[in-house]
Amino acid sequence: MPSSSLDERCVNTLRFLAADAVEEAGSGHPGMPLGAAPMAYVLWDRFLKHNPNSPEWPNRDRFVLSAGHGSALLYALLHLYGYDLPLAELKNFRQLHSKTPGHPEYGHTPGVETTTGPLGQGFANGVGMALAERYLSGTFNTKEHPLIDHYTYGIVSDGDLMEGLSAEAGALAGHLGLGKLIYLYDQNCISIEGETDLAFTERVASRFDAQGWHVQHVEDGNALDDIEAAVDTAQDATERPSLICVHTHIGYGSSQQDTAGVHGSPLGDDDLAATKEHFGWPTEPRFHVPEDAYEHCRRVLRTGAEQETAWQETVEAYREAHPDSCRLFLRAMEGEAPEYEAEQVPTFQPEDGSLATRNASGETLQALADNICTLVGGSADLAPSNKTHLEGYGTFQADQTGRNLHFGVREHAMGAITSGMSLHGGLLPFDATFFTFSDYMRPALRLAALMDLHRVTVFTHDSIAIGEDGPTHQPVEHLMAMRSIPNYTVLRPADANETAAAWQFAVKHDGPVGIVLTRQDLPVLDPARVQDDAIERGAYVLQDTNEQPDVVLLATGSEVHLALDAAATLDASDRRARVISMPSMERFEEQPDSYRHDVLPPGVPTVAVEAGTTRGWHHLVGDDGAVIGLDRFGLSGPGEAVYEELGFTVDHVVNTVHAVLKDRASLAVS
Repeated sequence: MPSSSLDERCVNTLRFLAADAVEEAGSGHPGMPLGAAPMAYVLWDRFLKHNPNSPEWPNRDRFVLSAGHGSALLYALLHLYGYDLPLAELKNFRQLHSKTPGHPEYGHTPGVETTTGPLGQGFANGVGMALAERYLSGTFNTKEHPLIDHYTYGIVSDGDLMEGLSAEAGALAGHLGLGKLIYLYDQNCISIEGETDLAFTERVASRFDAQGWHVQHVEDGNALDDIEAAVDTAQDATERPSLICVHTHIGYGSSQQDTAGVHGSPLGDDDLAATKEHFGWPTEPRFHVPEDAYEHCRRVLRTGAEQETAWQETVEAYREAHPDSCRLFLRAMEGEAPEYEAEQVPTFQPEDGSLATRNASGETLQALADNICTLVGGSADLAPSNKTHLEGYGTFQADQTGRNLHFGVREHAMGAITSGMSLHGGLLPFDATFFTFSDYMRPALRLAALMDLHRVTVFTHDSIAIGEDGPTHQPVEHLMAMRSIPNYTVLRPADANETAAAWQFAVKHDGPVGIVLTRQDLPVLDPARVQDDAIERGAYVLQDTNEQPDVVLLATGSEVHLALDAAATLDASDRRARVISMPSMERFEEQPDSYRHDVLPPGVPTVAVEAGTTRGWHHLVGDDGAVIGLDRFGLSGPGEAVYEELGFTVDHVVNTVHAVLKDRASLAVS
């Protein structure tokens, strides 16, 4: 399709809607929209399959603006193509409570597919979306009924490709041959500090070629037909993801073109006016949109509706031919909690012997997988240790769509790709690693919490009790670090039955969940003692006294058993101890005061026990309680010896309780 003056007006509309929004706000990033508007226009106008009146249509193409600082360009696209984003919202760019925040936010602005801004995250999210498309099409599609058949497109930047995350995610995408993943690289060679060759001189195209991508170059970022031809060619490369290196000019047409100054600051009134004059664009009023640009771009309101209607007809034909599969597919795509046979989830008995919670998790995960065909995931090369391999369900590779993903030693990419799978819809994805490596995943998990994504992470090897691996592998500060992420639920079950309950909670919970598990064996609690709402409530009375307790022992995970043993010793010395298991501090803190006071009665001293930092516990134990924890790194040695050396013994707990009660008695006398 040859370029036309109408095409140029549409491109310039995008440029100046973005530049005007930045100028109106007095902050933002005009440089990227001025340079990248042509490639964005080509994607949205000539390729993107979408219906602005139905932004969550399951079979739409996905578009990821990984360079989230260029959000004004995305908002201009959404407005021009008819999404529910009126011009008033562009005029309200970056203002409090607007639909046009400084960086795109999933769930906040119609048509935004993922929250981006931290560079590289969108790149990896898009890999997850393409992976989900491949799995769902391989699972549900028939030759006659292509329920899921779409592309994932994105615009990525120099900064995205500097981040190690993009190298991790790109390597996996190339290995898996995700041919419906097409990224346009806005190669303007400028970053905040100046020209990218200050720190970035690698041969990017060679890197992606080595990773198994199909790579092309478009030398002129304003050549609409060349960009279109490159995307056409990329669609034909069905066995490889595609990177199209589009050579652009940041701040194109402005006096600051090709300089770092135009990256993250408004042009200023004079330069903005001069830039508009350069393009023959009206300098006033701001936010000018030619009527024929609206008419041209909003054709998609008709064509998109027609495409979705045709898809609905395919779904109805599929429903007639495969009613059970269709019901599963629609429930999954609508985000309903997965159905499963609860009685098939294992119940563990004390007489069966001690069991590591990672092993109990593996058994529970397998049972759930037998019931939930959209439960898909894997580990960062640790599945045998994390107990996350799904027996009998194959592997996911370039030529296979099994349910076991092999992420390789790529924790950061794993976290962001898993989020992309959740964002796509239709899957309940999980990932897994050692708990100490949650540090490598944290940026992706933080964004998962910000987006309120339904996804699960299995963290094993949860404390100093792993022993011989030493302090590099022994989590200390990690529990509190993960608990500090808003909207992220951390579950540290005390035994096999709490672990099964944790998985059942995670399957239905709307937000992201991390399940933190032991390598070492733990005694199995009588299932009758584990309350049905133990996880939902966050904490519960596991063992009580017949009278008002003298002390409350509050513990999580493996330390619950230490608390039970200490309570037995205290009972022998006529000190009555209530034992509380707290699988989730955050869930407990969300409960009403009445419940929290029932569990932790005011006026009764509390001693908390957890093999991690003491920071974050004192608000629960109060001034007259104590925390037995660890504010130092661990040691290398047998797990039991390390545990004892660092103070996690019955004697230490009992002596701490006696000291607390003695201090309390002294205060009462004084």
